[in-house]
Amino acid sequence: MSMLISGGTVVTAEGILEADVLVVGEKIAAVLARGEATDAATYAAVTAATDATSTAATGTAGADVVIDATGRYVIPGGIDGHTHMEMPFGGTFSVDTFETGTKAAAWGGTTTIIDFAVQAKGTSLLATLDKWHEKADGNCAIDYGFHMIVSDVNDSTLKEMDACIADGVTSFKMFMAYPGVFYATDGEILLAMQQASRSGATIMMHAENGIAIDQLVAQAVAAGRTDPVYHGLSRPPELEGEATGRAITLARVADCPLYIVHLSASQALAAVAEARDAGQNVFAETCPQYLYLTLDDLARPGFDGAKFVCSPPLRTSEHPAALWQGLRTNDLSVVSTDHCPFCFKEQKELGRGDFSKIPNGMPGVEHRMDLLHQGVVNGEITLSRWVETCSTTPARMFGLYPRKGVIAPGADADIVVYDPAATQTLSVATHHMNVDYSAYEGMEIAGKVAVTISRGQVVMADGEFRGPAGHGSFLSRGLNQYLI
Repeated sequence: MSMLISGGTVVTAEGILEADVLVVGEKIAAVLARGEATDAATYAAVTAATDATSTAATGTAGADVVIDATGRYVIPGGIDGHTHMEMPFGGTFSVDTFETGTKAAAWGGTTTIIDFAVQAKGTSLLATLDKWHEKADGNCAIDYGFHMIVSDVNDSTLKEMDACIADGVTSFKMFMAYPGVFYATDGEILLAMQQASRSGATIMMHAENGIAIDQLVAQAVAAGRTDPVYHGLSRPPELEGEATGRAITLARVADCPLYIVHLSASQALAAVAEARDAGQNVFAETCPQYLYLTLDDLARPGFDGAKFVCSPPLRTSEHPAALWQGLRTNDLSVVSTDHCPFCFKEQKELGRGDFSKIPNGMPGVEHRMDLLHQGVVNGEITLSRWVETCSTTPARMFGLYPRKGVIAPGADADIVVYDPAATQTLSVATHHMNVDYSAYEGMEIAGKVAVTISRGQVVMADGEFRGPAGHGSFLSRGLNQYLI
């Protein structure tokens, strides 16, 4: 099976090129810059493919499929390094399954997700990994990998970390929040970081001071301040900044790579920037909700603010500007979604009268590429930075490069044809995520995915999902490729 994507503008992390892309089987075979000389073998391969339109009449060898990308961008498929499909939380589960969530991702130009296997206290990491494989294997529309959530630090868990690495899970998430559920003490975090340091694995950190936050939450509820906005007010940005700085210090002591997940606050960003300027292996992601939404959304009338409850919470309006700046300076390396959807009815409503019972999480896996492209349109980032933060850097950060995250010969043919001239209005009426609201309801944006290709297979095109069931494959990942 061969495919030619012709007439488009190839956008990579390194720059922009007017080029055609030839796919053979599951791999990119050639990238031919139009109007430039290239080696004879590559030229012959692509020239033959371009003759597909005359194949029937002349018998000339050509591509089996030709996709006209004229006027459109051709970019590497997006990599969402932070999703939670079928995740247990607060007595319920996130409503996107691995099937529905990965289909929605494909609609939005994401061709790889990395989800989180969640260790319950008293269980083993390897048994947890087996459980998440049972959920995902054979059900994903696109390729997928796993991080491991470590919630029970003991001698057995520490030994199993190396076994997880051997099975292709090379990053481990820990929590400074949620006492009694996921919370780890500084001592436990240090032990896990020391173990990760020995292997080169990366520790991912949810950095909020959960002990202090629990006190503020209890005080708010006791005083009758129970509306959704108090979720944000009881988790102040100073406590995210403090925890981020503390995690960085522990990582420095352990000499361990550290990745701060879903960074939302300028105080946390300042701590990351200082560490990076000092040459420490510290990285951070942010999410679209922190770039576009604010505490005002949590304060919407009635109970509507519950739709926007996530942790860390949405911040006041000065923080998004700081985060965009962080993306421009590379103090923020990646944009992921933290996709963790709970329906407004029946699930978010569990917290009516007590914001602390609202399931924490928002939908977003379908709209990340679009929302960051809107950042390009708004002048916040460049086209190449869009691709870098949404595809190429996640591939490198999580041990998938150069198989993923790049338009180059030998890479997987994970390719998105993106139409910058299209417009769309985000809405629950048109999205494909398995959730009953949109966090961006009514938002008009420029640009839309026209075609999504996963390992040489067109999975979405012309407003129609075409992917075969269970097309996605598990990705055994290497180590972080950004380490100093």
